[in-house]
Amino acid sequence: MATEIARKLRMRSGEPERVMWRLLWPLRKAGHHFRRQAQIGPYFVDFASLAEHLVIEVDGDTHGNEKAQAVDKRRDAYLRSRGFAVLRFWNNDVMKNSEGVFTVISTTLQSLAPSSPSPLRGGVRGGGEQQIDKRDV
Repeated sequence: MATEIARKLRMRSGEPERVMWRLLWPLRKAGHHFRRQAQIGPYFVDFASLAEHLVIEVDGDTHGNEKAQAVDKRRDAYLRSRGFAVLRFWNNDVMKNSEGVFTVISTTLQSLAPSSPSPLRGGVRGGGEQQIDKRDV
């Protein structure tokens, strides 16, 4: 069931999400594995690097009102409690400032990289206490 939902979400992705997927390509080629519409707990996130505990959300106009922002805040708190850093970008930033968006993502990935491998976590550091909202890039 979750696979079907994720597949439908990927098929219905908008242009900003397709642009984000292309932005992530060089990072994926460099060894950072990203998934689209990954399920984490009860949520499907736009993009996730599970190894680096990073979630990237691309937000459109529907995220601009108070009710939607409250939902996003609860969702982000849940993801942080699971050890994930969360980056949020407005559609407009992805479309018109893709270089800035890419810089934020690559800088965040560098900051999440483990300084020394941990035998307890297979060399992966959680970094979930970090909340980053880059919708004003």
